[in-house]
Amino acid sequence: MRAVQVSEFGGPEVLKVVELPTPVPADGQLLVKVDRAGINYADTHQAENSYLADQKLPFVPGGEIVGRTEDGRRVVALSSGGGYAEYALAYPHLAFDVPDGVSDAAALALIVQGATAWHLLRTSTHMQAGESVVVISAAGGVGTLAVQLAKLWGAGRVIGTASTEGKRGLAVDLGADVAIDADPEDTLAERLIEANNGKRVDIVLEMTGGGVFDASLSALDSFGRIVAYGAASRSMGSPVVLNKLMAHSKSVVGFWLQDCFRRPAMMKDAMNELFGLVATNKLKPLLGGDYALSDAAQAHIDIRSRKTVGKLVLDPSK
Repeated sequence: MRAVQVSEFGGPEVLKVVELPTPVPADGQLLVKVDRAGINYADTHQAENSYLADQKLPFVPGGEIVGRTEDGRRVVALSSGGGYAEYALAYPHLAFDVPDGVSDAAALALIVQGATAWHLLRTSTHMQAGESVVVISAAGGVGTLAVQLAKLWGAGRVIGTASTEGKRGLAVDLGADVAIDADPEDTLAERLIEANNGKRVDIVLEMTGGGVFDASLSALDSFGRIVAYGAASRSMGSPVVLNKLMAHSKSVVGFWLQDCFRRPAMMKDAMNELFGLVATNKLKPLLGGDYALSDAAQAHIDIRSRKTVGKLVLDPSK
């Protein structure tokens, strides 16, 4: 089978199309003929070995697949890797039957980005109706869904950040009340408060790190919550000072979707609700690009350079 393999750590240039044996499922595994593989920003970290979990060479990237099982079921599934290929393995408790009315690309948008957005709001921050929600990188895969979900679930005000005027317009079209540029970072806290009509914010969903994290934490109101679920800037924020958290009853939360995999009900609950919202057109995942398998490196270049909007997928047949 054709697959994209990483044999040395580095940037997009290390993604190479090779011929590999078709994987053989062990007991308790599913073999899936991949129709589309999802591209996640975390894949770019894995290629350079800067992700939360260390990678071992060589490996085939990709933890999100949609396709057909050997018994003909159409499933979207999470794998422990190997998704950038014509065939991949998955575990039954992390494979979900895709309902009619939900496209392959939409299903892939939900399995990681959608489930992440769902848990950021439901599990990590326990968003309540009427609260203000800041979505950093609101035009990204998680951000476009988080904006919609926050609005659907009654957020009082949704504030997005995005790097271009076009992306900020998209965030507003999706339901954000206002969208601003996160740069310059040294004035971001004040501009977030201004965007919230002069009030400090209740919730921030943050995946950039560095100065954006610092400014977002500064903008929190008493009992505010910031959840960090990425570090796209490749840098961490400043160390969190405990007495400053206590002084204003603030919370800093970390989130990694992989921790939900050991608790299948957490994924099942999220996927069931998300499938229902998409099937009834209440939630609209955005397709950011459909790339040939041979263009995987270009897909990584595009997602790293912030040129993309919404969900990127690979077509193993090309």
